[in-house]
Amino acid sequence: MTVQQRLDELGLTLPAVAAPVAAYVPATTSGRRVLTAGQLPFVDGKLPLTGKVGAEVTLEQAAELARTCALNGLAAAASVAGGVDKLIKVVKVVVFVASAPDFTQQPVVANGASELLGEVFGEAGQHVRSAVGVAVLPLDAPVEVEFIFETEDEPRVVPARARA
Repeated sequence: MTVQQRLDELGLTLPAVAAPVAAYVPATTSGRRVLTAGQLPFVDGKLPLTGKVGAEVTLEQAAELARTCALNGLAAAASVAGGVDKLIKVVKVVVFVASAPDFTQQPVVANGASELLGEVFGEAGQHVRSAVGVAVLPLDAPVEVEFIFETEDEPRVVPARARA
């Protein structure tokens, strides 16, 4: 089953790639790897929640936001890989959690992204991961996630400027 077929089976649609909020690109390639910038949990161009996890944002809400970040990361990676079916393995996931001072459940938040990738990629979704508590994230987002994927072949990417 292809990645796209699995997304369809799960009832998931990749969103449009989020526009960068500063001077960077959403994703790039290096050999057979696709690396994404930190993905915020944008839905239709907006953050559904802001604030610190463990204060204004609950653990459950944060895990769902991490899941949204994973969908955004898949969209960004697919945009430079030549499509989502070119992504064959999840290599690494780094999850940043804007945490209240006493919040220590960053790995549980990160599971939102990791579990989604497992549902989509199966065994190829097993990855190494870091879950890091931070004081604040861009735009007061509760969660930010970055990804490294492996592709079947070295992507032939058209530079972003040429696509515009």
